[in-house]
Amino acid sequence: MAGDIRKIIHVDMDAFYAAVEQRNHPEWRGRPVVVGGRPDSRGVVSTCSYEARRYGIHSAMPASEAYRRCPQAVFVTNADFGEYRRVSGQIGAIFRDITDLVEPLSLDEAYLDVTRNSLGEPSATRLAQTIRERIHRETGLTASAGVSYNKSLAKIASDWTKPDGLTVIRPEEALAFLSDLPVRKFWGVGPVTAARMNELGIRTGADLRAWPLWKLIDAFGSSGPWYYDLCRGVDTRPVSPRRDRKSLGKERTFPKDINDAAELAGILGALAAEVWSEVTRRDLAPKTVTVKVKYADFRQVTRSRSGDRAINGLDQFSAVGRELLTQTEAGRRPCRLIGITASNFASELQGLSDQLQLRFSGDPV
Repeated sequence: MAGDIRKIIHVDMDAFYAAVEQRNHPEWRGRPVVVGGRPDSRGVVSTCSYEARRYGIHSAMPASEAYRRCPQAVFVTNADFGEYRRVSGQIGAIFRDITDLVEPLSLDEAYLDVTRNSLGEPSATRLAQTIRERIHRETGLTASAGVSYNKSLAKIASDWTKPDGLTVIRPEEALAFLSDLPVRKFWGVGPVTAARMNELGIRTGADLRAWPLWKLIDAFGSSGPWYYDLCRGVDTRPVSPRRDRKSLGKERTFPKDINDAAELAGILGALAAEVWSEVTRRDLAPKTVTVKVKYADFRQVTRSRSGDRAINGLDQFSAVGRELLTQTEAGRRPCRLIGITASNFASELQGLSDQLQLRFSGDPV
C-alpha cells in the first residue's frame, strides 16, 4: 500500500466478554462459557467462548436453548460491564499510542487509520501485528485484525481467520478476493439479504458484480449503490473518531425471523445493556430513547421518546425501550431486526443520580 492509498486496520477482540471472564476465572479456561441471560429465563446469549460455539451456541440465541445444547457450560448471568469497560479502555490506549484516528464500534472492536502514525511505520501489517502483541501482553487476551485500504475490506479481513488471526487484503488482491467471497460474508449483508440474493442467483462477489446498478436498486432499494460499490472494493467512508457522539445504538439482525414478543423484549434488553455500558463509559447523559424494528417484509419503523431530564440508569433505559417496543407490531408480526439507540445527550451529567421519575414529553405532568 503506497502513495495516497489509505491503510486501515480493523481490530476485533475474540469473544471479548467471555474471554475476560475466562481470564479472570482460570478454572473456566478451556470450558464453554456463555455470557447472557439465565438458562431458566427469557434472556438471550450476549456472547460466548469459542468452546461454546462448537455446540452451535451464538449471540441472540435464547439462553434456554444454549443450555439445552450445552448444559455443562458456565453461564455468566451477572456480566461485569465495569470490568469490560476497564479492559476496553486499556485496549483503546494501545490504539491511541499508534494513531489519533480511532473509530470505536463497541467495547471490543475499532477501526484505525494508520496511513500516518506516531511510530512512523510504513507497514500497516506490521502495525497490526504490533497491536495484537501488545493487547496480548498487556491484557492476556487475543485479538483478530484485518488490514486493507478501506473499512469494509478491513472488517471482512478481521473475521477471515478468527480467532487470533491476521489477514491482509492488498489493493491488487481485492477484486479476486471479493469475486470468490460468498455474499453472506460481505460487510452489511445480513442473513435475510444473503438469502434473497441467493434466490436471485447472486451467491458470490462475482455474481453481484455482474448486476448493473439499476438492477440492484430495483431489487434492493437504497442499499443497491452500496452493494454495487462493495463488490468492487469501493468504500470511501473515513475513519471518524467519535468524540462528540450524537447517538449511541446497537441493533441485531436475526438468523431467522422472530415473532415472539417476550423473546424480542429479552433481546432488546441485552442490546440496551450494551448501549448503556458505552453511554456510561463515555460519561454521556441521554434524554431520548429510540427503538427500531424491521419486519420480515423489510418495512422498518422507529418509536422514540424524549424527556426534559437525562435518563438515570440502565433500568430506566431498558424499561422505556421495552415500552416503545410494545408500540410496534413486534410479536404480532415476524421481525428480522431490532435495535435501540440513546441520543439527545445533555451537556452535563444532569439527572444520572437524580432518583426522580423521568417525565417524558406527552406524559401527564
